[in-house]
Amino acid sequence: MTKKAVVWIREDFRIEDNEALAIATQNHEFVSALYIYNPKNFDKKREAQKWWISKALENFNLDLKKLNITLEVQLGDELEVLSNLKKKDDVTVYWSKVYEPDVINKGKKIRDQFIKNEIQYKYFKGNILVEFQEMTKDDGTPYKVFTPFWKKTEQFYISKLPPKFIKVKSKAKKINIFKKSIPIKEILPKKDWHKKFEKYWIPSEQEAKKYLQELINNRIEGYGEARDIPGVNGTSKLSPFLKFGQIHVETIWKKCQDIKIKKMGYRKYINELGWREFSHSLINYFPQMLKGNLRKDFDNFPWVKNEKFLKAWKKGMTGYPIVDAGMRELYETGWMHNRVRMIVASFLVKHLRIHWNEGEKHFKNCLVDYNEASNVAQWQWVAGCGADAAPYFRIFNPILQGEKFDKDGIYTKKWVPELKNMPNKFLYKPWELESKYQEQIKVIVGADYPKPIVDHAEARNAALDLSLIHISEPTRRYAIS
Repeated sequence: MTKKAVVWIREDFRIEDNEALAIATQNHEFVSALYIYNPKNFDKKREAQKWWISKALENFNLDLKKLNITLEVQLGDELEVLSNLKKKDDVTVYWSKVYEPDVINKGKKIRDQFIKNEIQYKYFKGNILVEFQEMTKDDGTPYKVFTPFWKKTEQFYISKLPPKFIKVKSKAKKINIFKKSIPIKEILPKKDWHKKFEKYWIPSEQEAKKYLQELINNRIEGYGEARDIPGVNGTSKLSPFLKFGQIHVETIWKKCQDIKIKKMGYRKYINELGWREFSHSLINYFPQMLKGNLRKDFDNFPWVKNEKFLKAWKKGMTGYPIVDAGMRELYETGWMHNRVRMIVASFLVKHLRIHWNEGEKHFKNCLVDYNEASNVAQWQWVAGCGADAAPYFRIFNPILQGEKFDKDGIYTKKWVPELKNMPNKFLYKPWELESKYQEQIKVIVGADYPKPIVDHAEARNAALDLSLIHISEPTRRYAIS
């Protein structure tokens, strides 16, 4: 047994329910926590998450200091940094898995290097309920449909003995194993737009626990209905904390099981955890979907390249208020309400017929809760080209969606303040309000707020016509069933 241990932190910024960190502190005299910042994983791809990581590191460092554990932040490629460890360093490396194909492949190379350098190592299950390899159909093939996947997965998880997490042990003395750490602030995005995030988020383990307790105490009972209403605080907002492991999914599961009377809200929320599991399974069994359509009959679909429309969509200037509200919420907070995510995604791929890749890349860059598996799976679900996907001809009507789910305009008027005086009858179709009344409320459509960049009916009909030509009959029939 070596005297020293390195715990490689990736998506587990927490003390509680952190098996790798706990085992290291129980078995080694000195423990260092290592975070490797690889700019290639973030530059021009995940700008919002640079902010989250920098703040998460600051808060995690405070927690580690109380335990006499050093946080070391290294810059560079993960393989190169870890290859610097040699047998003479007298160190064992611990880490938790991350379930992304590229990360898994790099992990194999790192393990090979450890063997070559005679470095002891051990890795643990990551932030997931069930390893994706454990969950296949009876014939050994992977699931492509959510309901049977989650039914079997949930039963499998429940049947297992509940995990017994070991507590992290405080150390007598701190130690540094690597060269001088880079300043955490170097990770921050170069542009200042992220500073607004500080009004909305505290990326810490303690904050994650508060969100979870708030969900259990006040929201989960009505979650089934409230999660669809963007104007109320009806969702858990735990997704960014889950992404970076400020809380473990098993911690959430256990808290949910403690609810004495489990109503529909409980079931709806547990199913959301199931979709997260399903997405991780999909990208590992079908890694091709990370770069293209899972359903190959979409490969020849005539997507439109229109930079003007794409820019209007990104800026929240499409002329459709519920769409614009969502895109502005995203830019302001690094997060978007789940119902609205579906609306804005449908608008991009069906009204504008712009490839879902463009939306996926924009969300990847702007979301603090970006998760590779969930982001790709959800975009393909909306586009109709993924597993268990919504049919392409299911086109969200941005007018009706606004009227149904934000009928009082609380959400829309918050993020599109130009329309704060717009009568609710015309809020989601402001172009229909007579010019004289637009002048009275001081919002001229086409000047103070944009006209619709496409006509809803025309865009919908065009998308439907193209789907009949370019999407195969079996796929359409499957989607209907």
